[in-house]
Amino acid sequence: MTTKLKTWLLMGILSALLIWGGGAIGGSSGMQFAFIMALGMNFFGYWFSDRIALRMSGAVEVSESEAPELYAITRRLCEKAGLPMPKLYLIPQSQPNAFATGRNPQNAAVAVTEGLLHMMNREELEGVIAHELAHVKNRDILIGSLAAVFASAITMLANMAQWALFMGGGSRRDDEEGSSNAAGSLIMMILAPIAASLIQMAISRGREYLADASAAHYTGNPHGLANALEKLAYGTRAIPMSVNPATSHMYIANPLSGAGLANLFSTHPPIEERVQRLRAMAQL
Repeated sequence: MTTKLKTWLLMGILSALLIWGGGAIGGSSGMQFAFIMALGMNFFGYWFSDRIALRMSGAVEVSESEAPELYAITRRLCEKAGLPMPKLYLIPQSQPNAFATGRNPQNAAVAVTEGLLHMMNREELEGVIAHELAHVKNRDILIGSLAAVFASAITMLANMAQWALFMGGGSRRDDEEGSSNAAGSLIMMILAPIAASLIQMAISRGREYLADASAAHYTGNPHGLANALEKLAYGTRAIPMSVNPATSHMYIANPLSGAGLANLFSTHPPIEERVQRLRAMAQL
């Protein structure tokens, strides 16, 4: 099964989990409410996720005269990938990192931190920009944003289930129906948020591997991105970054890097494994 097919299958599971959660809490009317909520969040995520992400990161648009090398690298890679030129933004942060956003290639933006420009040489910067352009080409920004929205909605429903149980929402119904709703609410409250987080993590990790492979194809140099990732691994551990956790999944390397058990539940695959895959591609 291809990465893209797996992604859409997982998105379907997230949608079903959201609608089931609404039904577990409020029966058929709850399912209708959850379905309408899912449609509304899809619409909101499609049109506004890029502006929200840029604003939350503090990114400032830069001109070609302000960042000529960044523009030159991006323009050349866009020609290679068959993409229109995105808007370019600079994030005033010392940690090396970058992300892309936008609902489609015609409305895309790539944001890089000041630390990335200072730490990377040209071939490493090319690898990072190519990775972000691959996300644009593969529509990963939209997919990741929608997955995050669904996961948040499911968590919200879980909180609603908790309040419904606390307030005794099934007390006015007959015993059998009340017991069924209580059981469904309990499952929703405990298991659904965990399942949603794991699915979101699987989607994000799969898309990162795909973007790495696409970037290596655009640049023709897998070692450039591999070297950049090794620097990013050091930089994200050594240099703290002020970032909203809700947007951390968008960056090329997790800006809130943890260690040990925390990495098992990260939306990013281990950098060591990404580097290993890129090095193997270079030997083919």
